[in-house]
Amino acid sequence: MNYFLKANKNLLTYSLIILIVIPIFGFNFFISFVGNILLLLFLIPLLLLVLVFMGFNSYKSKINTCNNCGAISLGLSETCMNCGADLENISKKNQLNKKPSESTIEVEAEEIK
Repeated sequence: MNYFLKANKNLLTYSLIILIVIPIFGFNFFISFVGNILLLLFLIPLLLLVLVFMGFNSYKSKINTCNNCGAISLGLSETCMNCGADLENISKKNQLNKKPSESTIEVEAEEIK
């Protein structure tokens, strides 16, 4: 019996703490405490996923496409690395001066036989 007490000293300590804490604070406190810990375990990965999604969208918004050659750049330079066209003027021209009707693609229906 003495060996059992020495081997399971931690188990006995935690069991006594739980047996003392539950009657003092009540069973409701214990359940809410465990529930909050489980809630954090589920919400932290969700928060990290949202942060990754926001970072990806921020990265995606910095990508520029050259209208002359179609090369893709990260927006770090003002000129296209492939053809030398001015990317800053192209992106400003496309975003501010275009009317919605100019960017619409006309589609004609064709009959399939």
